[in-house]
Amino acid sequence: MRSFLLLALSSFAVFAQLPDGQGMAETNKTCVGCHEVERSVSLRQDKDGWNRTITKMVGFGMKAADRDLAIIADYLAKFYPADSMPPLNVNKCTAVELESRFSMKRSQAAAFLAHREKVGGFKTFADLKKAPGIDPEKLEAKKTQIIFETPKVQP
Repeated sequence: MRSFLLLALSSFAVFAQLPDGQGMAETNKTCVGCHEVERSVSLRQDKDGWNRTITKMVGFGMKAADRDLAIIADYLAKFYPADSMPPLNVNKCTAVELESRFSMKRSQAAAFLAHREKVGGFKTFADLKKAPGIDPEKLEAKKTQIIFETPKVQP
């Protein structure tokens, strides 16, 4: 009984993180079982992009009715649209942000973060291109969405 209660509470906590709206239940039921909420929605996209992602997830074994997949795509496009994506600060970003924005594997994001720590951050695109895990083509395509603010050091 205790494990059921913990599972129900953890499911509610994840469910509560998604914005309320038509498609929230389908998105929660279908997507959150395999991903943390942050990872699922951190890649902001237009409807075509969300449809491509959903098709990819179906290829990985995600199961849902076509009607539910359409509802999920509409929901994600409404609440996580491409145009609301803030610039990515490569000197402060997290592994999840790297994975979603640059389609990195977890190991690549970890290597990137270790390199950033080692070199003390990035100042230019030339510096960034030297980081492990970075695909220069993806970097170039997202050039306008990247900033290089350095973290402030506390005295």
